[in-house]
Amino acid sequence: MPDTSPTALLAVNLGTPEAPTAPAVRRYLSEFLHDHRVVQLTRWLWCPLLHFLILPLRGPKAAAKYASIWMPEGSPLAVYTRRLAGAMQARLPDWHVVDAMRYGQPSVRERLEAMRAAGVQRVVVLPLYPQYSTTTTESVRDVVTREAAGLEVHFIEDYSVDPGWLAAVTASIRQWRRANGAGEHLLFSYHGLPQRLARNGDPYPQRCQASTHAIVQALGLRDDEWTLTYQSRFGKERWLEPATDVTLRELAARGVRKVDVVCPGFAVDCLETLEEVGIGFAEEFAHAGGELRYLPCLNDDPAHADALAALAQRAVGTPA
Repeated sequence: MPDTSPTALLAVNLGTPEAPTAPAVRRYLSEFLHDHRVVQLTRWLWCPLLHFLILPLRGPKAAAKYASIWMPEGSPLAVYTRRLAGAMQARLPDWHVVDAMRYGQPSVRERLEAMRAAGVQRVVVLPLYPQYSTTTTESVRDVVTREAAGLEVHFIEDYSVDPGWLAAVTASIRQWRRANGAGEHLLFSYHGLPQRLARNGDPYPQRCQASTHAIVQALGLRDDEWTLTYQSRFGKERWLEPATDVTLRELAARGVRKVDVVCPGFAVDCLETLEEVGIGFAEEFAHAGGELRYLPCLNDDPAHADALAALAQRAVGTPA
């Protein structure tokens, strides 16, 4: 890392197993599900459930799902996050841009230690979650606060209605539809959240709604042409609704046969987009007689890198 770099950009994504194997998945899920921001149960109750029931059961199943989407270079989330960081580095030549994972490798702690060792004094932290949530963005802040001693930190909390990011998402949808034609219905599918957290003040649902309404307005869609839904439920408590899988079944029952799904809450493609939506939901919808078409995330698209690099520059008062 060059000592001459006055500012660093740390782009933090959720994380991923190092391999599509049950042991690697269990290690990753153990770290992820130990975070009190993610699971807010009493530790004496949660830890035995996690280690003796959930991890042994979910590890092999999740490993098979990861294996179905694994790329030659590794996990899609890791691959695309690295590529996005590289694209932002090209736009910020005087900065040092690195990626990190909240859970797994490369860790936030190791990245921050390397910055201090290289003489970096100022770092912009960009959690790659467009819509703020205490379960994601705030968890990144937790570890940065704990590990960033001696560094001047500028933290980007949310970019759910950032004009550059919205323009990139809207343009990607338009481009996909020009190439493939528009389906009968456009589903905006976001990662879910327990309703309990939203009732307790987590603003995530409102941020998802703000993003969606801005994109819908830019696309000029009628109210009956789109739906906002939530996916990836876990556990038995009630999560945000409407659920993506339930909505797809309802659309099929209404005779809708071609549905397009976009996931603006994910910066890059990952298990939840490629496997859950692109394989799992698509197969279920096909069994109901329809066709589900998944629109890829922005990944390292130039417009995406432009928007996020500009966010980072504004965070430290540098003209974009």
